[in-house]
Amino acid sequence: MHFFTGVLGAKRLQLLRQLKPQARTIAMLVHPGTPNTEAERRDVEAAAQTVGQQLLVLDASSEREIDAAFAAFVQRGADALLCGSGPFMTAQRSQLIALAARHRLPACYHVREVVADGGLMSYGASVADGYRQVGIYAARILKGENPGDLPVMRSTKFELAINLKTASTLGLEIPPTLLATADEVIE
Repeated sequence: MHFFTGVLGAKRLQLLRQLKPQARTIAMLVHPGTPNTEAERRDVEAAAQTVGQQLLVLDASSEREIDAAFAAFVQRGADALLCGSGPFMTAQRSQLIALAARHRLPACYHVREVVADGGLMSYGASVADGYRQVGIYAARILKGENPGDLPVMRSTKFELAINLKTASTLGLEIPPTLLATADEVIE
């Protein structure tokens, strides 16, 4: 199962720009060294350059590095945050949500579970739909199909989630066009 998380960074940047069109600098936090992360970084940098968006990208591989990155984002005047994708960022979501709230940085994440936990906004493949597809795939194998003959499955459902309570805490008004496109609005 392929979730496309790394290739959706440019779309998450676009959504952040819709949310904060006046943002001069958008920060991006990535966990370095994985092929998906490096592809995501390149895609977001190219998208930012195309639209003339100033982007500040920092790497973090530990809780301490995440703290230091947030301090740098604040010091350098970041107006919003794009959290990179991947298991490390998902595992650190409580810290990311808390730091974004403390520093009043509107942030976009790669999975809706972060928004359910208090993050502001996410755009990514539906994990629940992915698990459903895996179940269908497993059923095909259990019914006798040869796994080697089955195609690689990819995510087909992508979802935008927005947490209005977090938006209110940050003093943000979500643009109606963004709300209208959201698959899930948490109040």
